[in-house]
Amino acid sequence: MNDDRLYRIARLVADYVRSPSLRHLRDPHFIQAISAKILKEIVHHNPTWTKWTKEREAIAKVAAFCWIPLDDFRAYLNAMPGPSLTQTDVVERLRAFNEEDYADWPDDRQQEGCLEIYKRERAEGTDMPAIVGAIETFVEQDKEARRLAQQEAHRRSVEEQRKAAEERLLSGADCKWTAIGASTTLHCRFNGRTYRLEPQPSRRLELSRVESLDDVKGDFIGSYTRRADATKTVSEMAYKSEPRWR
Repeated sequence: MNDDRLYRIARLVADYVRSPSLRHLRDPHFIQAISAKILKEIVHHNPTWTKWTKEREAIAKVAAFCWIPLDDFRAYLNAMPGPSLTQTDVVERLRAFNEEDYADWPDDRQQEGCLEIYKRERAEGTDMPAIVGAIETFVEQDKEARRLAQQEAHRRSVEEQRKAAEERLLSGADCKWTAIGASTTLHCRFNGRTYRLEPQPSRRLELSRVESLDDVKGDFIGSYTRRADATKTVSEMAYKSEPRWR
């Protein structure tokens, strides 16, 4: 008798028999329609978590990804229609939400912020759904802020590595393929020898041995479709004797 489905089905039946027309009540089309509604209520109900109504499920699914005092949240849920929930009922239902595919667990870094919002709003008399909503907004904004900060830190790291590689090339030290500024032309230095790799309109890469970064002409070595092939050639040539330069 405590199954929430019973109350929902009873409401459907009550709405149906409220019609003053017996013809309407006996019409096969409308009988089929009310039957479909009843079936939907039964099928869509979660048979595993029998104490959890739609309303309880909706707010718990949001709260599962936030930090909210469990005792207070359980008391709020028990004030809603439905069977009484134990602490284990609430803990395990929230854990099940966290373990769903593509779901998250509450972030420890957000715990202090979540609880601060909860205490402030609770003191002001804010209702639980509004508090959960405010905490959810904080969680999403904090998550986005952290993502942007991480993205910016990665961008700075890449830029610092680029500058360090450029400085290494300019210093005359051996280095991997490196571009100067925004240039699409790459240079590398292997065993003290400098090589240039230039992309062509044909999408091939022309490899040349150059005396310096300012050497416009250089000695053409070959054309390649992949940088890895050019790198292999350089690694082999760098230790072989080469003709005297012009």
